[in-house]
Amino acid sequence: MTKAAFTRTDAEERRRLLIAAATRVLARDGASGASVRAIAQEAGVSPGLVTHHFGGVDALIAATYAQVGSEVTAALDAAVAAAGGDPRARLSAYVAASFAPPIADRALLATWVAFWSLVIARDDVARLHDEQYARFRAGLERLLADCGIADVARRRAAIAITALVDGLWLELCLSPDVLDAGEARSIAEMQIAALLRTG
Repeated sequence: MTKAAFTRTDAEERRRLLIAAATRVLARDGASGASVRAIAQEAGVSPGLVTHHFGGVDALIAATYAQVGSEVTAALDAAVAAAGGDPRARLSAYVAASFAPPIADRALLATWVAFWSLVIARDDVARLHDEQYARFRAGLERLLADCGIADVARRRAAIAITALVDGLWLELCLSPDVLDAGEARSIAEMQIAALLRTG
């Protein structure tokens, strides 16, 4: 009796399994602990599958970074879509989503910290970082345009909001007893209101 050949779906499912395992290993052990062996053990597969599907741990980590970024983008997009058609409500929904699950999550923070540690060391991760943040800013710029922010001010406003939200998100994830989601939203909204008045 011969074994059936793996289908494309099997290969995609194995890639997803390895990416999910890499995410957990990065969150738990950081970038230095994300080896082929550790990720394969976390996934419950042989180390050869990592090489087969990704060619090595570097490509798997890059794919994991891209996947985590896509999941964050999807959560933000879903929040904006659920807010309806009012531009200000959509901008508020974008900000609020940053302080709620699945984005406001200590495991996600640990994974991002592992990725950030690689941005300086690896050109491929640095490129992914730049691409992801460019997408986040582009989404914010569209929301700001809908709120009436002029072209010349839009880029800087998007950078300012991104930095503000990232800082509050970091504080919320690290010290939830000091800053809760409601307070983070309130601080962000106050600053965004000031930006909108001057934009």
